[in-house]
Amino acid sequence: MKAPFVPLLLLAAASALAQEPPGEPAHQQRESLKIYISADMEGVAGVVTDEQLGPGGFEYERFRELMTAEVNACIEAAREAGATEVLVSDSHGNGQNLLVERLPADVTIVRSWPRHLGMMAGIDASFDGVILLGYHASTANERGVRAHTFSSANVTAFRLNGTSMSEAGMSAAIAGHFGVPVIMVSGDQVAVAETQVIVGDVEGAVVKYATGFHSARTLTPEAAREAIRQSTRAAIARIGEFEPYVVETPVELELGLKHYRPVELLAYLPGVERVTSHSVRFTGENILEVSDFLTFALSYRVDLQP
Repeated sequence: MKAPFVPLLLLAAASALAQEPPGEPAHQQRESLKIYISADMEGVAGVVTDEQLGPGGFEYERFRELMTAEVNACIEAAREAGATEVLVSDSHGNGQNLLVERLPADVTIVRSWPRHLGMMAGIDASFDGVILLGYHASTANERGVRAHTFSSANVTAFRLNGTSMSEAGMSAAIAGHFGVPVIMVSGDQVAVAETQVIVGDVEGAVVKYATGFHSARTLTPEAAREAIRQSTRAAIARIGEFEPYVVETPVELELGLKHYRPVELLAYLPGVERVTSHSVRFTGENILEVSDFLTFALSYRVDLQP
C-alpha cells in the first residue's frame, strides 16, 4: 500500500529545512550588505598599558600591526558571511593607527580628527550593521583594561539622559539615529558584557580577561583573530534579529571633567549649564548634536594650528 501523498510532502519539506544553512533563507539573502567597523585599540588582544597604545610606547608599532590584523580578520569573516561593502573607522588615539596598506583594496577608511560623529564618522542609513572592534569598558566601570570614556586623562563622567554611558553605547546611539544596529563587539570580558547590557544581545568576541586596569589574561593574537572571525560570522548570520539602539530625544549630556577651567569656560556657551564644579550639562536636539558638542568640548584649543 502506498504512503499518503501529503505526509511525503511534509517529510520532504522538513528535510529541506533541516539542511538549510543558518541565517536568512536563500530567497531572502541580501543583494548588498554594508558593514561599518569602528576600531579602537584598548580592546585588542595583548593590550594592557600605554606602552601598546601610542607612538611613545615601546610596543606601539607591533600593536598597530596586531590591531590591523584583527580588523582584517573581521573584514575577511564579514566577506565570507555575505558583506558586499565595508567601511573601517580608525577610532583610537590620533586616528592614524591602522596600517592602511595592509587593508583590502575594496574597503574605505576614515582617519584622523576632528570629524563629525567621532568614532562613527561616515555612518549613514545605508549600512546594515555595525561592528565595534577592540572596544573597552567605560570610566564608570570599576573593572576593565584601560576603562575610560573618550579621555582617560580628562573625563570622569559621561551620561546620556541620566544613564552612565560607554564609548560603545555612544557609538551604538549614533548608529541607531540612522536606524543601524550594532551586531558585534570585541574586547575584554568587561567591555563585552557592559555593551550587551546597554545595547542588547549582540555577539561578543572576548579576546582577553581583565585582571586590573593595567593587566589581563589574554588570548594570543592568532586565537583572538579566530574568535573575532567566529563572532563576525555569527553576527551577520543573525543580522535580521538586531534592533537599533535609539536614545530618546532631546538628548541630555552630562559631562564630568577632571579640571575646573574647561568646565568654567564651557559654561560660557549658550545652552551649556554648569552643574557642579567639575561637570556641565548640554541638551541636544538629537545624538548628532551631542556628538558634535562632545568633539568640541574635548578637542578645542585656542592655539590649534594650522
